[in-house]
Amino acid sequence: MSGDLELNELADPVAADDPSIGARGARELGAVYDIPVTVSAVLGKSTMQVSQLLKLGRGAVVELDRKLGEAIDIYVNNRLVARGEVVMVDDTRLGVTMTEIVKADRAP
Repeated sequence: MSGDLELNELADPVAADDPSIGARGARELGAVYDIPVTVSAVLGKSTMQVSQLLKLGRGAVVELDRKLGEAIDIYVNNRLVARGEVVMVDDTRLGVTMTEIVKADRAP
């Protein structure tokens, strides 16, 4: 599976092919494209006491709950939406390649 996903690939494929949505529906959906969202890539988590936290200094290592090579969690507005891998974009920047879209459990 390619990690390069477009926003329209995440949309409901049935709705995209539904002629009843029409041009008006497409315009209304287009309005959400300019809404800013916060995207976070979480490498892992750790729990510690405040006393341990206060003892941390430069060079301290905090052990996370993930193993090397394990997928990281990708959140949009604090909601888990995908998992991915850390990649090098250029010599100084990191990026994330999405490897799995997480299906949300919707409550009725």
